[in-house]
Amino acid sequence: MNLVLLLLILVLIIFVTEKLTYKILGVQKKNIDDIRGENIDRWGRGIILVIFLCTLWFVSNKDSDNIMKLFWMAYFTLLFGFQAVMEFIFIKDSKQYMGTAIILILGLIIIYNLDYLFSIIN
Repeated sequence: MNLVLLLLILVLIIFVTEKLTYKILGVQKKNIDDIRGENIDRWGRGIILVIFLCTLWFVSNKDSDNIMKLFWMAYFTLLFGFQAVMEFIFIKDSKQYMGTAIILILGLIIIYNLDYLFSIIN
């Protein structure tokens, strides 16, 4: 029960941070509408997902929690970093990429401190 509550709180923090960031920056969230950009976005996310699903097998066999934490931090960084670059290139006259970068930083901080957060709820 505590784990579910912790996950709900973390999702709420990220959601509120995203909304506040976009409000402060004066950004309305847009999707990548350019046909070329949409295809690059779809292919890029797919390639990142396939690479990380293939490497998950090797990482899950390790006994170290730090290796698994670094794996998820690398995945999160590549996924949200790719999204920020795509937003920067294909959504002109928008600061939406800054909001994505802030969510990336917040997510990395949360993933890095998951051990501490789990120790609090136990």
